[in-house]
Amino acid sequence: MKIKEILQTEGVEQEISVKGWVRTRRGSKRVSFIALNDGSTINNIQIVAEAADFDEELIKQITTGSCISVDGKLVASKGSGQAVEILASTINILGGADAEEYPLQPKKHSLEFLREKAHLRFRTNTFSAVFRLRHALTFAVHKFFNDKGFFNLHTPIITSIDAEGAGEMFQITSLDLEKLPKTKRGEVDYDIDFFGKKTSLAVTGQLEAELGALGLGQVYTFGPTFRSENSNTSRHLSEFWMIEPEIAFADLTQNMDLAEEFLKYCIQYCIDHNAEDLKFLDARMVEEENKLKKEERSEMGLLERLQFVIENDFVRLTYREAIDILRNSNPNKKKKFNYIIDGFGSELQSEHERYLVEKKFKKPVIITDYPKGIKAFYMRMNDDNQTVSAMDVLFPLIGEIIGGSQREERLDKLQARMQEMEICQEKLWWYLESRKFGSCPHSGFGLGFERLIMFVTGMKNIRDVIPFPRTPQNAEF
Repeated sequence: MKIKEILQTEGVEQEISVKGWVRTRRGSKRVSFIALNDGSTINNIQIVAEAADFDEELIKQITTGSCISVDGKLVASKGSGQAVEILASTINILGGADAEEYPLQPKKHSLEFLREKAHLRFRTNTFSAVFRLRHALTFAVHKFFNDKGFFNLHTPIITSIDAEGAGEMFQITSLDLEKLPKTKRGEVDYDIDFFGKKTSLAVTGQLEAELGALGLGQVYTFGPTFRSENSNTSRHLSEFWMIEPEIAFADLTQNMDLAEEFLKYCIQYCIDHNAEDLKFLDARMVEEENKLKKEERSEMGLLERLQFVIENDFVRLTYREAIDILRNSNPNKKKKFNYIIDGFGSELQSEHERYLVEKKFKKPVIITDYPKGIKAFYMRMNDDNQTVSAMDVLFPLIGEIIGGSQREERLDKLQARMQEMEICQEKLWWYLESRKFGSCPHSGFGLGFERLIMFVTGMKNIRDVIPFPRTPQNAEF
């Protein structure tokens, strides 16, 4: 049985078989108490091994990190800290662990140290909780969209277009880098490369998802995306996961409604199904916050923050309204912002987004109608010809968690925008054709999955919410 099932069972005095990894072993010459965990829950089951029933050498080999199987009887616990325990009759060591070399001894380890031991960190309380919640959120995403009649679409990981326009892409080639073939003009001859053209890892599946929505009605992608941005911050990864729904016949308001409902659903799902993991991470966050200076501490605990999102309607305001608020705010007037807001056209930084959410409104915020100059070519132009029908959803501590827009469905407007931004229309002929044949208003958004996991778990570094992080100069494991 899984330990999670055993701890939920009401019947005692039954024979039990369990397997797992030893967290600790303590005791005396007469009896040993083994804390066993199998990953199914944050909680351990206590194994009681009477010395009279086991060889002394066997007991000595049961060290922290070793893997064992236990047969025994489930009984009411005589000690404090657990309701039931297993009185062992048979113990087999499936895999030993050198007590001196095993790096995860029962003591506090820094997150930096555990990143170096990412192959073992799943065995710690913190990371087992984080990755159970990652699974819960993955399942919640699929369930939410499936129940609303969306179809999951697998968009290409290999692409020949730069949909984001930033050029921060990982190139893919089968060419011999030591002997690159050249054209007569001295350029790399991609005609003889594997795909017959220059290709890269995709930074988004949005453009292909739009094509799916313009035939299937509503689709969503959920897959890995890649960005070669040389950014070594606590909020950036080179390989990360994106969720991108696209909805035909939806305007910006319906897009915002879907985003708000989606976020609340995912968070509620974790509260309903992973209460013990969240309770543990909440206590952990309080402990971490207490080490900070008073002014650096968050005003809300983890569970409080999750309820904050679920219980509040998201505030909706335009970019112009947000800029006016920020320009007239005390931090801006007193030059406490690192990036001073001058007026229309200023890019909102994380500090501005957090001010709006945490100080001004004390609610999640959705900002709409951004200047066209700071947004992508595919966003629908508003009637003022200055702004586009874009939206960003802002959360406490995280800042932007979702970015989306109503897409430009009018061929002439889309072509004019691409020309203005010097985007090659020839390469995107298929995208433009979707506007020629049965186009319609449609909308969508993108959610960086790891950002959502950071919010739900309270982890402050994005490297700690993905099993094996890929960042500049780091592709270990």
